[in-house]
Amino acid sequence: MFVGTILSFLFFTGLVAVITWFMTRKNKLDNNDGFFLAGRSLTFPFIAGSLLLTNLSTEQMVGLNGDAFTDGLSVMAWEVVAVIALVLMALFFLPKFLRAGITTVPEYLEQRFDRQTELICNIIFLAAYAIILLPIILYTGARGMLDVLNLHSLLGFTSDTQALWCVVILVAFIGSIYAIWGGLSSCAISDTLNGIGLLTGGFLITYFAIYTLGGTPDETGNIVAGTGSFSHGLSTFLNEAGNAGRLNSIGSNDAKAPFFSLFTGILFINVFYWCTNQQIIQRTFGAKSLGEGQKGVLLTGVLKLIGPLYLVIPGIIAAVMLTKGFHLGSINPDGTIASDKAYGSLVSFVLPNWLTGFFAAALLGAILSSFNSALNSTCTLFSLGIYKRLINPGAPDKRIVAMGRYFGVVITIVSVIVAPLLASTGGIFGYLQKMNAIYFIPILAVVLVGMASRWVPSVAAKAALIVGIILIAMGYFVPPFNGILNYMNEYHFVAIVFLLIIAMMLIIGRFRPRKTAYVPIDAKATDMTPWKYAKHAGAALLLIVFAIYACFADFSHIRKKIVEIPRAPGYEVSPEAAAVEAAAKKAKEAAEEAERAAKKSKEAAAEFEQIKDKFEKSRQTKKDGLPPYPAKEMDTLIPQK
Repeated sequence: MFVGTILSFLFFTGLVAVITWFMTRKNKLDNNDGFFLAGRSLTFPFIAGSLLLTNLSTEQMVGLNGDAFTDGLSVMAWEVVAVIALVLMALFFLPKFLRAGITTVPEYLEQRFDRQTELICNIIFLAAYAIILLPIILYTGARGMLDVLNLHSLLGFTSDTQALWCVVILVAFIGSIYAIWGGLSSCAISDTLNGIGLLTGGFLITYFAIYTLGGTPDETGNIVAGTGSFSHGLSTFLNEAGNAGRLNSIGSNDAKAPFFSLFTGILFINVFYWCTNQQIIQRTFGAKSLGEGQKGVLLTGVLKLIGPLYLVIPGIIAAVMLTKGFHLGSINPDGTIASDKAYGSLVSFVLPNWLTGFFAAALLGAILSSFNSALNSTCTLFSLGIYKRLINPGAPDKRIVAMGRYFGVVITIVSVIVAPLLASTGGIFGYLQKMNAIYFIPILAVVLVGMASRWVPSVAAKAALIVGIILIAMGYFVPPFNGILNYMNEYHFVAIVFLLIIAMMLIIGRFRPRKTAYVPIDAKATDMTPWKYAKHAGAALLLIVFAIYACFADFSHIRKKIVEIPRAPGYEVSPEAAAVEAAAKKAKEAAEEAERAAKKSKEAAAEFEQIKDKFEKSRQTKKDGLPPYPAKEMDTLIPQK
């Protein structure tokens, strides 16, 4: 079993490497376009495959399925709402980027505003990728493979730290080969091949999970041999999940993806991610033509629509299986499973042994894609935005590419050293999302205003980048400003900051406009012939998004989440745990009551001040010959308690 797993893993991983080498062996990688943009020769299948795999990682597979385990279908927002952003990318952003002939998003800001704006944006991206993104990709990827595939026992590691270091080094080594020595072209091709494997593996997990759900659990929680059935499992899933409220597309106000946040923070974060995030959209800059780029982006939208089938549905199936008596992984004394363990427990329970090696290779491909994409973008930003601009403006392309590779080696080593240290950090997924929002929102605002307005000056862009980052960071981390999150969802908060910095830029542009209107550059670097069905395909995708939400919508529980925590049958909450839970509930209710009382007291005080002001003003009417209120009437103006 062990030998077969290793052989199948090595076969699929090696096959991807050989095919990638064969298809890129004649590429010229000694110039900027060849190394950073794949010679502007990418066609739509490779663009779509690379976009999808750059987005997917074990963190997403484990995290999103874990959220679905506790919250149900509403967390599909991160997949489905992304389609709206992809349509915007294909029809609005991509034509402007390709016409400008740029290699990086900061380069576009240099064209629209000035070099200082480009430098600030480059520094923001480099800091975010090198210090936060790359180490976290390595750590969460290694952690996910260890948990999902139980590599400790499979490979015989006695120490969790040893296993973590080995997987981190393996991922970094293979990923750096693709990104540093192969350039964007090898990243795109390997991403597409790994994407085929990951989609196949993801759908197989969903199939085996439904098949197992159709069986009968024995006394130990394992499936009785010969009782599995896909049709019966599908019927059981729809009935049980539907009755438990797990198939509602509308997230309640206290859910992880509240419905109204779809129109604020979740939408804006998706628009940045798919339309202005260098790590993602660098693939589209390498498109052979605008039409190929549009087809690739819209095909990614189609693939995102089916994403919930392997990123959300398995988590819901795990919840149903647990409540039906199947013994998934390590069950807590109260019959629950930690949400971040749900997907790994499901995979270990339903995946046949003969598929373990293939699925491990598919997971590794997802991690590699995220890592090599971020690393390639980091090299691009440093080479073109820092080295060429500030250090050696006259450097030839060959020297620029070489410096990008050297920088990539250094960043890889730093990431390998930092990644295992994150093991002691709690809540790493939530931390990453918060840190992303800090720079996502300001950059998106600056790019949007830059495209929409011809008169907003560079000073407005620089102010927006700095002020936006400061405002969001203060709202997240700095007392007493972070108290604002007690009154609103954090997605609403970042949306408000987004609108504020856009308003600030427009106001500056109104009172201090550019001396001359900005004229977009036509670099003629790419064939700008659009795909003739792009608008039709975009409209169809938007209609499908609306239909998906409409089919599964139930607004009756939007104010309060009704989805209960999945619990295995036969388990009861211990008296101690019940007492703690009751005390926490009582404390929460008391805090809410105190908050309401404080609000009423504040309103009463404001009303008192208004009445007092009215009384004082009445005394001033004596100057006009009008009799003032007698002092004794003061009491009649102030409401008595």
